[in-house]
Amino acid sequence: MDRRTADAGETAMTNVRIALANVRSPATPEASIEIVLDAMLNASAGNASVVCFPECILPGYRAGTTGTVPETGWLENAWSIVDRKAAELNLCVILGTERRVVDDALITARVTHSDGSHGGFQDKVQLDPSEENEYAAGVGRRLFQCGPLTFGIVICHEGWRYPETVRWAARHGAHVVFHPHFEIVSDPNFRPRQFADPASTFHEKAALCRAAENTCYFATVNCALRGAVTTSAIVDPEGELMVHQPYGEEGILFGEVETERATGFLAGRLKGQA
Repeated sequence: MDRRTADAGETAMTNVRIALANVRSPATPEASIEIVLDAMLNASAGNASVVCFPECILPGYRAGTTGTVPETGWLENAWSIVDRKAAELNLCVILGTERRVVDDALITARVTHSDGSHGGFQDKVQLDPSEENEYAAGVGRRLFQCGPLTFGIVICHEGWRYPETVRWAARHGAHVVFHPHFEIVSDPNFRPRQFADPASTFHEKAALCRAAENTCYFATVNCALRGAVTTSAIVDPEGELMVHQPYGEEGILFGEVETERATGFLAGRLKGQA
């Protein structure tokens, strides 16, 4: 994080550098740990304060696949490895993962503070129909803190199709809403010509809307997948695309969040909403 002071008479602007880990989809749960640790190192080398990973990057997205169901002990050990690395790098981590609650598996995002302490979970509340045989829906929404940055998290389907999930975070003070997701590729030969390509699906158009309609930043992160119609991108509070990752290419995408620009003004004008 750094501070940038404008000319005399103007308001000082607080910048927070964020990173989106547009990494490959892991072949095995064990591979997912190495992918996460490598991306954390690269995010830290790029001076990011926080890095966000795609949905279920650890142990790997399972819905509609034959992926191995990880045991709770395996997950907890993997999380502890991430926590230790976060403390070493002084890096806040938003980890797409899953967890067990009694007999249910939940898709979730697990937050690690930059000192390595556990910051909590944001479970996926609105499941895609394809996920309902594998996972249960979570309950409730919350905000998280990384220094001066307040953020919310919405996961995949709920961010694209349920605008109220993003609105809740913006109304409650989020400067940025992170959107980890994973795309099931239907045509591996398709490649968008541009972000929010008119020939593509509605999904990236929705990303622009989520930011503009709530006056907050929207940071969406996908895996690097051949044929993906969505990529990782950061959209500013006016709904303008700031940066995006080339489709299907691995890499860490960086962007600066200017907290004073994320006012939540339009989100707050919706009457009768919590």
